[in-house]
Amino acid sequence: MKYLPTFCLIVLFAAVSIAADHTKDSLATVKQNIENKKAVLVDVREKSEWDEGHVKGAIFLPLSGLRDGITPDKLKPLPKGKIIYLHCVVGQRAKVAGSLLEKYNYKVRPLKPGYDEIISAGFPKADK
Repeated sequence: MKYLPTFCLIVLFAAVSIAADHTKDSLATVKQNIENKKAVLVDVREKSEWDEGHVKGAIFLPLSGLRDGITPDKLKPLPKGKIIYLHCVVGQRAKVAGSLLEKYNYKVRPLKPGYDEIISAGFPKADK
């Protein structure tokens, strides 16, 4: 039992180290890449969060669905050969989703800025 805290820390650091890194792309670059059809924006938040508001044109692909198992149907909306920008609220779910999607050879770039920051940066909010 005396090694349990150390073991827990090792597991935590291992889990964090396998997550994809946040992109260095600015939100202006992200917006430009999306407008130029070089990239898409994927929202990995949960349905209730999506329903409260989301970016116009974003693809809805909640992290919980990816964790339940990745199937061809779930990946169908994601274009191959384009940059896949992933976002959530604070960037952690985006990193985990990025790690899962990297295994399928997607060019993922998880965003650290969350939904509110993306909207504040001028991305259009979808009508509910």
